[in-house]
Amino acid sequence: MSKCRRNLTLAALLAAPLLATPAMAETYNLGRAALPAEMKAWTVEVFPDGKNLPEGSGSVEDGENLFADKCAACHGDFAEGVDNWPKLAGGADTLARKDPVKTVGSYFPYLSTVWDYAHRSMPFGDAQTMTVDETYAIVAYILYSNDLVDDDFVLSKENFLDVKMPNADGFIVDDRPETEYPLFSKAACMSDCKKDVHITMKATVLNVTPDQGGDDSAAADTAVDAPADTVVASAASEGASEEAMAQDAPAAAEEQASAAPAATEETLAADPALVAAGEKVFKKCKACHQVGEKAKNRVGPVLNGLIGRQAGTVDGFKYSKSMKQHGEDGLVWNEETVQAYLADPKGYIPKNKMSFAGLKKADDVKAVLAYIESQGG
Repeated sequence: MSKCRRNLTLAALLAAPLLATPAMAETYNLGRAALPAEMKAWTVEVFPDGKNLPEGSGSVEDGENLFADKCAACHGDFAEGVDNWPKLAGGADTLARKDPVKTVGSYFPYLSTVWDYAHRSMPFGDAQTMTVDETYAIVAYILYSNDLVDDDFVLSKENFLDVKMPNADGFIVDDRPETEYPLFSKAACMSDCKKDVHITMKATVLNVTPDQGGDDSAAADTAVDAPADTVVASAASEGASEEAMAQDAPAAAEEQASAAPAATEETLAADPALVAAGEKVFKKCKACHQVGEKAKNRVGPVLNGLIGRQAGTVDGFKYSKSMKQHGEDGLVWNEETVQAYLADPKGYIPKNKMSFAGLKKADDVKAVLAYIESQGG
């Protein structure tokens, strides 16, 4: 449970002796009944079909400024999360992993959930102070941070349902009242409940199923009958294979970098339209990076001379050990390696310092490279 939710829960518990539902107040003499206006303030009102969504609008551009003022302290400038506060962006294609990253972009099925929660419960410690238009703008910026809309997007009641969330089909309808509850509400069978009982599978590796032969012997043939030492040897073999793959990774990265053609000024920066598009995309980068004649290292290194540069080699910038090691192992930045890195920064170079969730669109990567090169990068 996040700090935010824990604190909200604690606040609710502390408030319980003062406010209660009418039934609790009458039955248990607990506090006083909450007024309709007090209950309305915490009631979910905006639904996936747009019901109760108020009139209003807000742009990505306005949302960026509002997010920096009201949300970034906990959720980061790029909605990437700060410390243990929730991430709101990133996590694409991670839900099937052992440790999925659940964000607005990767997990939420309905945009109405984002709008309603933000409007009722945020900012933390100052809930319900945002106007309708401010909420629209902040939600628009969160969508932009997840690469779901462009930077000139304006969210409103009219186009709210046009936004398609990536995980909209990732949930199932809870039909347990119709399909399961009836099965468990019947009178329990207490004797002769099953006439024919057969062993259908044997845990032969663990040696816990009695071997009684007979008709059940056929089932044993379908079980995986491997001695324990074979299982251990197999696991050791897999571990050795993973270790070998890890040792080969730097060589593979070096081979990829040398084989990929480096982007040049003629192929990217020579296109004015691409450079103009890249200038817009670079807005996502400029909080940490500078480029151009007077560029200096900030949270991230300067991007001058990026193409063709060995990773982790900008003078005066303190890189993570992981980034420096990849550079020493032969990683060179070109259009292909930059695109792979920006698609999943933490996946491409684990434990590096960049917190930005990345650019998922190949066109955005080309555009921002064109802009960087046009500025002397």
